[in-house]
Amino acid sequence: MARFRSALVAAAFLAAGSAQAADRGDPTDGLKLERMVLVMRHSVRPPTKAVATPAGTTAQPWGAWTTPYGELTPHGAAGARLMGAYYRTFLGARGLLPRDGCAAPGDIVSWASGKSRAIKTAEAFAETLQPGCGLKVAHPDSEADDPIFHPAEGIDGDIALKAALRQKPGVAAEARIHAKDFAVLQRVLGCDPATKAGCGVADKPSRLTAAQNDTPNLEGALSVASTAGQTILLEYVEGKPMAEVGWGRASKADIQAMLRFHVVKFHYEVGAPYIAQRYAAPIAKEILAALDGASGTGAKLTLLTGHDTNIAALRGFLNAHFTAADYPQDDPPPGGAMGFELLKGGDGKAYVRAFYTAQTMDQLRELQPLTAANPPAYAYFPIPGCAVKGQPTLCPLETFKALVGGKLKAPAPN
Repeated sequence: MARFRSALVAAAFLAAGSAQAADRGDPTDGLKLERMVLVMRHSVRPPTKAVATPAGTTAQPWGAWTTPYGELTPHGAAGARLMGAYYRTFLGARGLLPRDGCAAPGDIVSWASGKSRAIKTAEAFAETLQPGCGLKVAHPDSEADDPIFHPAEGIDGDIALKAALRQKPGVAAEARIHAKDFAVLQRVLGCDPATKAGCGVADKPSRLTAAQNDTPNLEGALSVASTAGQTILLEYVEGKPMAEVGWGRASKADIQAMLRFHVVKFHYEVGAPYIAQRYAAPIAKEILAALDGASGTGAKLTLLTGHDTNIAALRGFLNAHFTAADYPQDDPPPGGAMGFELLKGGDGKAYVRAFYTAQTMDQLRELQPLTAANPPAYAYFPIPGCAVKGQPTLCPLETFKALVGGKLKAPAPN
């Protein structure tokens, strides 16, 4: 009876997945999933420091957290477990992993950034992806020795700054373009037009500065706005009472507006080809090796758990755009992942298809069970220069290898 119920559940997941694919105009008939890579962002954490934004930018102190700053919260770990449990059944239905029991040794490889929040997210995901199977998460011994998720070589800070300054429309123009978003932010931060209390954000100029052997830093109003919006998002998806989310002044729509600053920050810090093709290179190499079977592991599923910066840089590397659940375009949400499927047809031809998967804000906030009837978002997106005629999200493996390999071999010079 248990096996029968398992088969019914798997069939429901497969049917739901096929319906979603058809809705997106990406038929899967005749294509078998052979391998998958997930590049995940860690799940919910508090701000990385006690005072999230500089003094004078908020009318009231930021709310308190019980979890140490920058660490994965128990709520965030629970969200990652929900995603792991969902993918156990989802990938079982698609034939990549066994529907019951443990995958064969080496079929799943999990590697995380050296930061604790990434390691704990990967461990929570593994706990329900392969319950009782002892799936281990590999990671560097320290944050300082993390060549995949925190590359420290290959970037000239001065050249990176010049590349970022060429990004359109330019930092100065962003304040005008996002005037309405700044207005939302100012209201939520407690700006009083009469006293000017909490009004120290939008009036600050923004600028880019160089960092030695690293990506440039966005400073000023746009940077503060990005941090503030992200902090209020984290309050929301942590499940805090709405009276504590943005001091009770932020709706979900307000949060979505403020999150656009997060995308702007990444556009300038890691979006330029010179920067993205270097910062994302270690992860791009891992993706290419895993899909091509050249990694030596033969893994069917490769999990790489890091940070939003890694995903933003990978987006820039591919020059692609994605939308994750109910987040703004190109915003990588907590616990979400950029993924890559390796598919094979009956004729032996192999294809790569990129997608983004994430819980919606409310699925994570409420820790909703993820099922075929209530799945996380799973949306394919095209990779420029890499498509089959009539199917823009389907890319021949050899084309993908040439595209990614070319950028790895000869990244943008400046």
